[in-house]
Amino acid sequence: MTSSTIALIIAFVLYLGFMVFIGLRNMKKNTSAGDFFLGGRELGPWMTALSAEASDMSGWLLMGLPGLAYLGGMKEAFWTAVGLAVGTYLSWLIVAKPLRKCTVAFGNSITIPEFLTNRFNDKKHLISSIMVIFNLLFFTIYVASGFVACAKLLNSVFGLPYHVGLVVGLIVILSYTITGGYRAVCSTDFVQGTLMFISLMITGVVMLVVLGGPSAALDKVHEFSQRAMSGEFNNISEKMQDAFTRNQNFGVVAIISSVVWGLGYFGMPHFIVRFMGIRSASEIKLSRRIAIVWVIVALGVAVIVGSLGTVYLPKILNTSAAETVFSESIKLMFPAFVAGIFLCAILAAAMSTADSQLLVASSSFSQDLYKGLFKPNASDKEVLNVSRITVFVISAIAFVIALDQNSSIFSLVSYAWAGFGSTIGPLILLALFWKGTTRNGALVGLIVGAVTVILWHSLHGGIFDVYEILPGFMFCMIATILVSLIDRKVDPETLQKFDEYKAMND
Repeated sequence: MTSSTIALIIAFVLYLGFMVFIGLRNMKKNTSAGDFFLGGRELGPWMTALSAEASDMSGWLLMGLPGLAYLGGMKEAFWTAVGLAVGTYLSWLIVAKPLRKCTVAFGNSITIPEFLTNRFNDKKHLISSIMVIFNLLFFTIYVASGFVACAKLLNSVFGLPYHVGLVVGLIVILSYTITGGYRAVCSTDFVQGTLMFISLMITGVVMLVVLGGPSAALDKVHEFSQRAMSGEFNNISEKMQDAFTRNQNFGVVAIISSVVWGLGYFGMPHFIVRFMGIRSASEIKLSRRIAIVWVIVALGVAVIVGSLGTVYLPKILNTSAAETVFSESIKLMFPAFVAGIFLCAILAAAMSTADSQLLVASSSFSQDLYKGLFKPNASDKEVLNVSRITVFVISAIAFVIALDQNSSIFSLVSYAWAGFGSTIGPLILLALFWKGTTRNGALVGLIVGAVTVILWHSLHGGIFDVYEILPGFMFCMIATILVSLIDRKVDPETLQKFDEYKAMND
């Protein structure tokens, strides 16, 4: 074992040990389900902002997005980043403060399904039951992408077999999620979000300097793209060559499909739950500013690093290895221990999302399905135990999905992202801003959105090349509004609570 490998191992062990320590340190603070799932609504603006963005971006920010830029140049990655940045800002601007107030007004709800159940006075718990099923489906796929990112990173850095890396990632994420709950997840995400930001910034700056500045670097990338499309490089796969050609012919449909990623933010449970957990609605403005700066810089640099990787790295990464462009660049750029710390940012990106998703998915099942439907008198201790068991089950299924080492992080995230954005997003917006939304309208919209995403995803060609989140979001919104107008069954108590929520001070 070389000294460089030892230095990398020390960096990773220190980092992973610190994450587990945070989980254990927060374990004693979970005295109720509200503490475990929402941190008692006591988090400040900095913790809220950075934990929200770190949990949102996942391993795809440092692997999937740079890999996309590496394979085909900047266009698709750029427009996707634009959509995400706009979606982030609008979600903080439009949803954050109303959701914080509305969840308090409607039964002090601590999960999204519980909030929608209370908001629409769904005494039969049909909305929460169906939503939990969809949550479990899409979260399992999303968590699998995080495991894939961990495995690919450990394989790239240490040469660990892919499946061994999967096991390592699984163990670490489970250890602090199960013990520490929401506070541990947000605390670790704060650390991880900071590390992700710093590592991206330094790596991007070093790349630009080494390649002769922004203008010279972009010229080199353009030259590489032209040579790749012409078939000049014998060691570029046909799939990679097709990606460069497709990027050059990037049309209107492709731009729309990239930009509409931003719609996902209105319905991303592990993201919007941060709005519910902030200490005060008055602190959201500061959180929004912190978050949008983080997002714009992180997304922009991730696209730059992926694009510049084609000319910065001495060897060409083919399709299956393209998502390791960031890690390969770091290994080439820094001394072993420093590289190890920065490489932990990729692990941080994967873990910060997986832990949040596991917590939200398990809270949905235990709080909304187990206690809400099957056992209303269940104690907080029993709910917490069910939640922890759910974390194990979801992780096990996600692990099985991630066993395929040819899995694309970007593709897995894309499908799950569309699922959440098309089912929860429209309902959240209507719940907050239209008091005429009915239970039946929400129920129909939820089902229509999910079915649209699943069917659209399986079809190809023509109009079906549009990213499924757009038709899913639109059809869910339209179905909810139409059924609500026909239904008109909003009880007086719900209308009164809605007016009280609108009149609440920050």
